[in-house]
Amino acid sequence: MTSVTRASRRGSTAGWARGAAVGVAIVAALFAVNAFLPGLFDEPLPARAQDGLTLTFSVLIESLPFVALGVILSIAIQVWVPASFIHRVLPTRAWPRRLALAALGMLIPVCECGNVPFARGLMMRGIGPADTLAFLVAAPIVNPIVIITTHQAFGMSGGILVARLLGGYAIAVLIGWLFSRHPDPDRLLTERFRVACDHAHDAHGSRLERSVSQFTVELRAVMPALIIGSALAGAVQVIVPRSALVAIGSNPVLSIVAMMILAITVSLCSNVDSFFALSLASTFTTGSIVAFLLVGPVVDIKMISLLRTTFTVRAIGVIVAVVVLAAFAIGAVMNLVL
Repeated sequence: MTSVTRASRRGSTAGWARGAAVGVAIVAALFAVNAFLPGLFDEPLPARAQDGLTLTFSVLIESLPFVALGVILSIAIQVWVPASFIHRVLPTRAWPRRLALAALGMLIPVCECGNVPFARGLMMRGIGPADTLAFLVAAPIVNPIVIITTHQAFGMSGGILVARLLGGYAIAVLIGWLFSRHPDPDRLLTERFRVACDHAHDAHGSRLERSVSQFTVELRAVMPALIIGSALAGAVQVIVPRSALVAIGSNPVLSIVAMMILAITVSLCSNVDSFFALSLASTFTTGSIVAFLLVGPVVDIKMISLLRTTFTVRAIGVIVAVVVLAAFAIGAVMNLVL
C-alpha cells in the first residue's frame, strides 16, 4: 500500500470521525436552543428539522455532478495534459499569470464544488498556491453558467451582474497577490495534500491506471468535506432564525452583514444562488445582494470544508477575512451610489 493511499485512508477516517462529532454537536445544539429559547422560531423543531434535512440533501445532490466534473478535469490536468504545456501557455511574469488564471474560470463551467479538485490538479502540475487561489476564488463567480443565471435573474438592472463579475475578479486577484507575498507558499497547504503532490510527481503505470488511482484519491479527499459541509448548512437552517436576518434587510449596513451571514450559512451552488437572491431583492438593499453573490461562492460552509482538504486553517482564515471585508466594501459603495 502506497504512502498516499494510507494517508488518504487516514484522512478519510478522520474526516468521518469529525463529521460524527459535528453531528452530535448539532443535535445537542438543536435541543438546547429549542429548550431554552422556545419562542425564537415561528415553526416547531420537527418542521425545522425537516427543512434542514431537505436543504442538506439539496445542497449535496446539486453539488455532486460538479464535484465529479471537477475531479475529471483535475485528472485531465494531472495525468493527460503535460506539465510543460501548462507552463508554456501561461504567462511567465507573476501579475499576468495571476490575471490569466483568474480569467480561466470563464472557460470552466464548474461551480465552487468542482473547482477545488480542479485547483488541486493545477497545483500538482506545479502552479503555485497563490496563483491557484486567484483561479479558485474567481472561477465560481465568473464561470459561464453563473454569468448566464445572474443575467437571467437580474438582467443589467442595478449593476448587480457587473458588480458581481468585476468584484469577484478583483477579489481573486487581490487574494492571489496577498498570498504571493508569503515567504514559504508550501506552508499554506496541508500535510496530506503535500504528500499527495509528492505521490503525483512519482507516480508510475499507464495513464489509465494513474487516472483511476487519482480519481479514488480525489473523491476520498473531497466527499467527506462535501457531506459535512452540506450537513452544517442544513443544520444552520434549523438553529438560526432567518426572520432575524430578514428583519434588518432595509438597513444599508446591517443588510450587508445579514446577507453575508446568509450566504455563508445556506451554502447554495453559485450556479443557482442568483435566483435565491432574487427572492430577497425586494427586502434587502442592492449592495447586500451583491455582497451575498460575492461571499457565497467562495467562503460558504460547504466551500470552507472543501478548502480544508487542501489549505491550512490559517490560510482559510485569511481568505475568509479578505473576501468578507472586500465584499462588504463593494456592497457599501453600491448602497451609497444607488
